Amino acid sequence: MQGLSTSLVLIALLAIAAPLAVRFLDRVVKVPIVVFEIVLGIVLGPSLLGWIQSTDFTDTLADFGLAMLFFVAGNEIDFAAIRGRPAIRASAGWLISLAAGIGAGLLLAPTPEAGVIIGVALCSTALGTLLPILRDAGESKSPLGIAVTALGAVGEFGPLIAISLFFSGRQLGPATAILLGFVLLAGLAIYLASRARHTLFHSQVTRTLHTSGQFAVRSIMFILTVLVVLSMVLGLDMLLGAFAAGVLWKVAIARAPEEDRKVIETKIDALAFGFLVPIFFIDTGIDFDLAALTASPMVLALVPLFLFLLFIVRGVPSLLAAPARSSPADKWAVMLFGATGLPIIVAVTGIGQDQGLISDGFASALVGAGMLSVLLFPLLALHQRQRTGSRPTAVPE
Repeated sequence: MQGLSTSLVLIALLAIAAPLAVRFLDRVVKVPIVVFEIVLGIVLGPSLLGWIQSTDFTDTLADFGLAMLFFVAGNEIDFAAIRGRPAIRASAGWLISLAAGIGAGLLLAPTPEAGVIIGVALCSTALGTLLPILRDAGESKSPLGIAVTALGAVGEFGPLIAISLFFSGRQLGPATAILLGFVLLAGLAIYLASRARHTLFHSQVTRTLHTSGQFAVRSIMFILTVLVVLSMVLGLDMLLGAFAAGVLWKVAIARAPEEDRKVIETKIDALAFGFLVPIFFIDTGIDFDLAALTASPMVLALVPLFLFLLFIVRGVPSLLAAPARSSPADKWAVMLFGATGLPIIVAVTGIGQDQGLISDGFASALVGAGMLSVLLFPLLALHQRQRTGSRPTAVPE
């Protein structure tokens, strides 16, 4: 119990230290806060100082944080903005990335199963990580931001589908049938929510928005829990349910008063980025196997190789989703943002390790490459646009 208490206090301390570190270095270089959270977890975790130990309780909180990250991603996608050209081209680019990623994985990995894990990891885009970066940079509503949102939506939803198909423990046929059943159920719920007026629901949300009732937040947790549990019962990845829950909530609350929606968004941000999501990234650092990564020069060399493959496998096909008549700086930015991946990489390598399909060294190298992509690629993308003064000239059609 004392070990758990110490770990919880130190995790809470790291959650405060991360934004302070970002502010301290902000004048020198803009570093995403998730990078500090992971690095601080590595430093204080078993890999270095050993002050924090991962426990079942902290792992459970981290799972909630990962689910909340995907809920926010589903909730923040503007489907009206990305439909048509952005979504179609982003989907085509992702299919190319999946094929290229699995091909690269089969060449590198000792087994076909490990190759598929590497391929799915390489074709991901960290929408939940990119959205706050785009929002802070004032790019979320720009043509570039819309293109990156489309890339991220496909780059998170696509790998979740692949995970559910390839790693459910079922044959491909039954796994596909169950996945389609879940998609149909979630799609039906989203459709019905979009058609209903929700007058009583919205009035209850408004009435309790500033009281201890907090009906909106309780409804969010209910929808999130139901869809996550449903996905787990069906043998699908829980993140698929979390992502669908975010989309369902967005539709259900769409006709509420705008002022109420803004307050609820603030509450979601507070719950996600003020509490649960930092625990996920810190716990990722705590669980990071630095010893497995540094035990062999060959394994260590996989980190820059995987980083390069993220850019080639995921970044280059992302060009298909670039806004029409994009400048060269915008195209570079689209590739760099598209190649930014971490949460899916953590999730898929964790599944691979749990099932004994991938070694700790490969998993650590993939996560290390994902961390570097979050650190480097968004910074390079924003720097490129700021240096050239680039602004998109046309909204995607």
